Amino acid sequence: MASIAPAAQPVGSGAVPPASDADRPRALTTTTVDDVMSVVGSAVGALGVVWIIFYRLLPLSGALGFVICWYTVFLALYTGVTAMSHPRTAVVDRLARALITGAAGIVGLALVFTIVFTFVRGRHALLHLNFYTKDASGVSPTAPLNQGGILHAIVGTFIELAIATAISLPLGIGAAIYMSEVGGRLARVVRTVVEAMTALPDLVAGLFIYTTVIVALRFEKGGLTAALALAITMLPIIARTAEVQLRIVPGGLREASLALGSPKWRMVLQIVIPTAATGLATALILAFARAVGETAPVLIASGATPFLRFNPTGDPMNSLPLYIFTSVRTGEPLEIERAFGAACVLLTIVLLLFVALRLLARQKGTAR
Repeated sequence: MASIAPAAQPVGSGAVPPASDADRPRALTTTTVDDVMSVVGSAVGALGVVWIIFYRLLPLSGALGFVICWYTVFLALYTGVTAMSHPRTAVVDRLARALITGAAGIVGLALVFTIVFTFVRGRHALLHLNFYTKDASGVSPTAPLNQGGILHAIVGTFIELAIATAISLPLGIGAAIYMSEVGGRLARVVRTVVEAMTALPDLVAGLFIYTTVIVALRFEKGGLTAALALAITMLPIIARTAEVQLRIVPGGLREASLALGSPKWRMVLQIVIPTAATGLATALILAFARAVGETAPVLIASGATPFLRFNPTGDPMNSLPLYIFTSVRTGEPLEIERAFGAACVLLTIVLLLFVALRLLARQKGTAR
């Protein structure tokens, strides 16, 4: 039986001819079997090629060099495999995706390795209850781990951070409000000063407090002077980040508030700041992340002590970064293990502060 040919479409009927595979839009969010097999095949092939060349044909060694060579060969193979069945745009897209994914993986692996290494080195110190409930007074660097602790450093860290936050947070947010909501020529000067302070070395902040507050004003070294040095490092971060967060608040909210007759200060206080609450919490978190790990300003403005101090004035006050620094300098294995345990506690404190501030800002945004 003769086949019936499809009827020819009349000219000018407006029918669109079927598009070829090359003309169809490419799905960017879906992952096909071809994508998975290309990645897996290129990775396995690169692993075999590099293993043969690295360990069998050439006198090379080292895990880092092996990984670098493997990733380079993987990119080459992946590009070649993709080019066999895809156009140039798809090849460039997949190569860029592989490069970005690899860079993100390197950053993530570095972070995970740092955290895991720190906790593994300090795990023995973390198992002792006295490590959290006692200070280091009367404990030698060679003493066993069941003696002494870091309570004095934990308390000092919280006191210094609380004082530094009480000083830098209102000043930083006030400067951000002035730069974003008030403006003017003086706002440019304030913005320039804030940007310059962002790049200020932390050691200079400690020296500034030492020369002006301790030497000139004759204040005693202690937690207060250390907190002043930390406040200087936190202030530009809070101001710069808060300004960016305030600027992204929709202008329609400001216009609606002013159109209803609200004064500008009330508009900023009740509309702009609550809208940017999550961003302001991010600014505080970034400032915490910088200040909580500072050693040089605390060493210059306060000094280390093995005793538990609650009074921030008159006596030196220790902190976790300063305790870690002084413990590692001893060179004693047990004291270095205590230092890694203190680093674990410091990481945990930063994580808890991050989660608490995020939850608090989210609750305020939900209530609003």
